[in-house]
Amino acid sequence: MNRQDNTTWSTDRQERKYRRFKLRCTVHLTVVSGELASEVDAVSRDVSIGGLLLDAPLLIPQNSSVSFVLILRGPPITCPIELTGEGEVVRVEAGGLEAGFGIAVKYTSPITQFERFLIPIA
Repeated sequence: MNRQDNTTWSTDRQERKYRRFKLRCTVHLTVVSGELASEVDAVSRDVSIGGLLLDAPLLIPQNSSVSFVLILRGPPITCPIELTGEGEVVRVEAGGLEAGFGIAVKYTSPITQFERFLIPIA
């Protein structure tokens, strides 16, 4: 690694609190802004233990509360895994995926695996 690459990494590292991982998957959001609630599907760009960056087709206002289900599927996963959490929109960027919006969400509660409990039919 040359000095310039090392300096760039060092500068980026100082700006980011958590390491980010590129992960593209469907994220179903429930957005609460003021007294209005709506649902929208987005695509994750990257995730960390502190939040996630999404490409959304609609503007989600900054400071909105969101709950989400992040859906992991495809090889090597044999059956979809759903992770759920809550957060707050901390940044909005114009020009996300297909001229939508980039939405940065900071977690307000830890992500957990969503468990579907099967109820036996009597």
